[in-house]
Amino acid sequence: MLKTQRTKIGAKSIVDACFNALAMGDITKALTYFASDVKWNQPGNSKFSGIKNSPDEIEKMIVGMTEEVEGNLVIKLNGLLQESGDLVAVPIRFTAAKCNQSVDMGGLFEVRDGEIAYAWLFSEDKLKEDGLWAK
Repeated sequence: MLKTQRTKIGAKSIVDACFNALAMGDITKALTYFASDVKWNQPGNSKFSGIKNSPDEIEKMIVGMTEEVEGNLVIKLNGLLQESGDLVAVPIRFTAAKCNQSVDMGGLFEVRDGEIAYAWLFSEDKLKEDGLWAK
């Protein structure tokens, strides 16, 4: 979908499409929903924590997480998206089948000009998340 077409649909639809792609393991497609100068804030104190400043850095993080759990990472929505203008609140579940663990998170995504410009993630259990992605 072209950026000009995306500006005609709501922020919620853009974030939903991104997470549908992630749930199917299509990282390449998911990354097309991000602005080139996106800021992604990953919580915690692990090797994946911190601010990612581009779709390439987000891809490196997700691929690294997937490799960490030997290809058994599933990222999917864990409830209904909530929209307020350009902001979308997202319940997210990261599941690592290898170690039979999941981490529930919340995300706040800001959409500008049909692209995800900012993403802030919040962990339900910071210690569990840090343990999953131990340094």
